[in-house]
Amino acid sequence: MKIINDLEEAEDLNMQLNFYDKEDQALLAVDCIIFGFDKENLKILLIKRNFEPEKGKWSLIGGFLKKTENLDQAAVRVLHTLTGLTDIYMEQLYTHSKIDRDPGQRTISVSYYALIDVESHKFDGIQIDSARWFELSEAPELIFDHTEMIKKAMARLRRRALTKPIGFELLPEKFTMRQLQNLYESILDKKLDKRNFINKINSMDVLIKLDEKDMTVSRKGAYLYVFDKEKYNKKVEEDGFIFKI
Repeated sequence: MKIINDLEEAEDLNMQLNFYDKEDQALLAVDCIIFGFDKENLKILLIKRNFEPEKGKWSLIGGFLKKTENLDQAAVRVLHTLTGLTDIYMEQLYTHSKIDRDPGQRTISVSYYALIDVESHKFDGIQIDSARWFELSEAPELIFDHTEMIKKAMARLRRRALTKPIGFELLPEKFTMRQLQNLYESILDKKLDKRNFINKINSMDVLIKLDEKDMTVSRKGAYLYVFDKEKYNKKVEEDGFIFKI
């Protein structure tokens, strides 16, 4: 459906919607599950709700669908308006429709999850004073069914990370092999053998080893790498290459 910019078109649409005024009405919301990685741990961005119901409790970032936008546009708008974030990986996740999920009013929510590198996104222009990063294991109790949303998002992220290079969305442009392993251990919630992990990554031949080192990790430093997205895409197109951890 195209975005309706013309007022007359919007009014015509409203008139058409009136054909269904005898049907039950429900609000449609989007909730954004924002995962971030700080080179060591996987985290989630939460806010302290400043309106009722459940004012003062921790929540995901969300908002309601407007008549002139589709769900993807609503998710992008909510994320940008509240955090200033743009041009990041975002994927539609699940539709949550339990009748009593929101005590304020009958509301159906479509969840999205987003992936960012914490260091590269400082939230310039953020509109939420109470926004805070939490490690997943230390996240507070959340309102409504937001904890369930996070669990579903983590399950999807783990499946994606095992078969696609989605994890690189959570890393800075240049990263060490140890940071990459930390990331996958955080996502999969288990320790990985260092030698096996490095051999597996090197065998896929999708990283470029730089001459630069991160000197903050040890006296000798650790070599930095970048993900070669162009080479990865070419390998997929030419021989059906599958990224698999």
